[in-house]
Amino acid sequence: MESQVEQSQQWLQTLLSLMGITATVTKEGFAKIESDRDSDWLNIEPANLTPQQQEQLIGDKGENLDAIQYLANTLVNLKLDSAAQKSLTIELDGYRTRRYDELLSLSESTAEQVRQTGKEIEIPNLSSAERKQIHTLLQDAEDLATESRGQEPNRRLVVRLQQ
Repeated sequence: MESQVEQSQQWLQTLLSLMGITATVTKEGFAKIESDRDSDWLNIEPANLTPQQQEQLIGDKGENLDAIQYLANTLVNLKLDSAAQKSLTIELDGYRTRRYDELLSLSESTAEQVRQTGKEIEIPNLSSAERKQIHTLLQDAEDLATESRGQEPNRRLVVRLQQ
């Protein structure tokens, strides 16, 4: 019987093929991002992809890669009870790792600015997954609080001093 990761790998390989994209999907052995340690990783190997195909798969601010990942997670976990469900992260040419590093830097500079000014800061234009990553990155800062405000597509993350 195929594991959830193998099913996801096969589904992703089929999706890419249907899109006319020839690429290999591999199983990554570990998560490179701290907040995704419990997630299984699939990597779309970039070797046979053109820059345009990579752009198409990643999309603006990672929205296409996020959508593919969402579909993969939904389909593989569809008939499973919550205890058996697994989280899946789809990576392409280090995009998730690079974006995580950018978000880490953003969260650190925002935290420092909030501490210096005492004023809350809103961070717009983040996907829900990116907002969650920043919430997670700042969760151990006892002097700071984070929250999401607004409605999609204008939802934003707010960082403020803890009250």
